[in-house]
Amino acid sequence: MNKIVKGDQVVVIAGKDKGKQGKVVRVLGDKVVVEGINSVKRHQKPVPMRGIEGGIIVKDMPMAISNVAIFNPATQKADRVGIKLVEAGGKVKRVRIFKSNGAEIPANRGA
Repeated sequence: MNKIVKGDQVVVIAGKDKGKQGKVVRVLGDKVVVEGINSVKRHQKPVPMRGIEGGIIVKDMPMAISNVAIFNPATQKADRVGIKLVEAGGKVKRVRIFKSNGAEIPANRGA
């Protein structure tokens, strides 16, 4: 179970965008893409056969997962994530919790 998953609200704790918040768009192994964070400008050549226009585009680049921490809405701060085993209906299930207050992190089913 990953500690940071798609749809989580995170805070950047290191790097040029330190202190900014955003939503995780993709998780790529040990890297994450956060909406509106680590944005770069790229020069795009036009590809008429695919319908791609040329010009300068702005895109979000991956950043190390160690540079982000999950946002805890109860404390309004960045927090660490822990894993807790919970028994539900005879099965043992792993759930993510906030380390500071032990509250369960809601699953992002729609994300």
